[in-house]
Amino acid sequence: MKDKIVKFLGSTPILFLCRFILGGLFIYASIDKIVHPAAFAKIIYNYRLFPDFSVYPLAVFLPWVEMFTGIFLVAGIFKKNAATMLSILLILFIGALSFNLIRGLDFNCGCFTTAATGKGDPLGLIFRDILLLIPGLVIIFFQKKKIHARQ
Repeated sequence: MKDKIVKFLGSTPILFLCRFILGGLFIYASIDKIVHPAAFAKIIYNYRLFPDFSVYPLAVFLPWVEMFTGIFLVAGIFKKNAATMLSILLILFIGALSFNLIRGLDFNCGCFTTAATGKGDPLGLIFRDILLLIPGLVIIFFQKKKIHARQ
């Protein structure tokens, strides 16, 4: 039974689907933040986790990391590295959402939009991010390494 699960999760269609879902979502999520860095900086500021001087550089840099890592994953370039990076980002997002949930802060998560109407249920957002970890973990643990023959 275990071998069948490993074979299924390591199959080309499942790995492609995981790459497309995770990478595609991060590409989509990055677009509004790239176009509106000042609005995204306000969202990051509202998390109250970073020193003021770091908020705007983070608001400019983070969406480009999401975009290029998502593109790499969808294109199949550095698949494990891209999946690892996106999974680390998801873990950080889960941590930030959880920390602010505990603190009782109500804010826009900035996940897919910089619009002020983007507020959501923090527990639902945490649950969604945990679910989004699954494709990343499948890629990380079930992507077969290419074996290069010596010449």
